[in-house]
Amino acid sequence: MKQLFTLFLLCATAIATAQSNCSDLFISEYVEGWSNNKALEIYNPTNQPINLSGYFVVRYSNGSSSATVANAVQLSGTIGAHDVYVAVLEKLDTAGTGQEAPIWDSLQVKADGFYCPVYNTSNAFYWNGNDAVVLAKGTLPANPSAVISPANVPGFALVDIFGKIGENPANSTGSSAGNDGAWSTTFPYNNGQGVLVTKDHSMLRKGSIQKGVTTQVAFFDPLLEWDTIPAVIVRLDQNGDTLFGQSGNPILDGNWNSLGTHECQCNPASTQTLEDINYSIYPNPSSGTFYINNATAVKRLQVLDIFGKTILTKEVHKQKTISVDIDEPRGVYFMKITTKDGHTDTRKIIIR
Repeated sequence: MKQLFTLFLLCATAIATAQSNCSDLFISEYVEGWSNNKALEIYNPTNQPINLSGYFVVRYSNGSSSATVANAVQLSGTIGAHDVYVAVLEKLDTAGTGQEAPIWDSLQVKADGFYCPVYNTSNAFYWNGNDAVVLAKGTLPANPSAVISPANVPGFALVDIFGKIGENPANSTGSSAGNDGAWSTTFPYNNGQGVLVTKDHSMLRKGSIQKGVTTQVAFFDPLLEWDTIPAVIVRLDQNGDTLFGQSGNPILDGNWNSLGTHECQCNPASTQTLEDINYSIYPNPSSGTFYINNATAVKRLQVLDIFGKTILTKEVHKQKTISVDIDEPRGVYFMKITTKDGHTDTRKIIIR
């Protein structure tokens, strides 16, 4: 098995290293929600539409160093230039229970395509927080037992790797047995220390990332290229108080409003160059307080929610550093900066 994995990596790396910035698809959001709420958002960083029929997703389960066609699924559809495609696990039967439980309505409406309705036919979209997920080019053969490799998959090339193939990270008790582990926030990211962020979380690719990971990493640091938000949030009323259902438990909502859009430096329209300002927003993600440095050229800032509603406006007067307190639920928001000479720039911020 290890020899096969080594051969796979050597061959795949040779094929994939030619990938340059903004030249091919990559995963822009990973959703590992409760029950069957699983989704991948795929981003097209190029200025041309891309046909997805030449790409597939494959899952490396529980630390496995190899995968077969039964662990993969061919994609379909088209992604427009600088646009995204949301692929969701196909569990739509409202009467389903247990392993057949339906995905939540709020995730279903985000989907551009549904995949893998039957586990025994393809289990590619049944990941837990300890599974590596790969986006690759190629045409899957019909044989479900065929191993995913350059030799078996015509046109094979790695496009993006989420996680570390061949590694089964531990759970919060330090045990790596079973499938309840996840990669975490504390080095070496696989021993259950820190916050487990690839399980019951959504991972959002940072806007500065311009291409996928195409070589095996020594350590998978999930926060190196990704921001993280919980998969579910407690529903609040207009006063910010928790809403409870008839059972007496808090009402929970899926936290995937960010699905369907991605801000990336590859898109000239979303990353205007402001010649008179070079600012940064930190920390991001934050618990609600953000700082903007090098802000002397800023005239006004606005904070918008995922639906484009303005929730905060602040006028600025020659301040080098600006503090912004946002009293809103956890999730994705956008900060729009306007300079004194009329330039605008919008950046994604995350409250966690």
